[in-house]
Amino acid sequence: MALSHSRDRGEADRARALLLTLAGWTSPRIAEAFGVREDTVRLWRSAFMTGGVDALRRSVAPGPAPVKAERALAVAEAVLAGSVANRPNWTLPRLADEIEKRSGVRISRSRLSVVLRQKGISAGAGRAIP
Repeated sequence: MALSHSRDRGEADRARALLLTLAGWTSPRIAEAFGVREDTVRLWRSAFMTGGVDALRRSVAPGPAPVKAERALAVAEAVLAGSVANRPNWTLPRLADEIEKRSGVRISRSRLSVVLRQKGISAGAGRAIP
């Protein structure tokens, strides 16, 4: 038995560890079987005892607000909203430089690409991607 590296499979692994507890397995034995520390097994048990099955479900820790992405997107939308006839061709490097100049926020080209794609915006075309 090995601990799955998938987030979705983590719930099943925690549930299996509890079933093994009911079958008489010790924390060290379960920890070895799942490739985790004994303290981790104890945390799973404790979580189950206080919160039931819901406590075993995966949770995504809240991260910081995407401040750079939001500021970059605001500038990008303003820049790309203009008429296509009289504006330069906006490449990712050029757009990243313009975002930094207007907002003071430096965003990498790769991150900018992801942010634009998530919003359905094409930098080259300056419009929503169908």
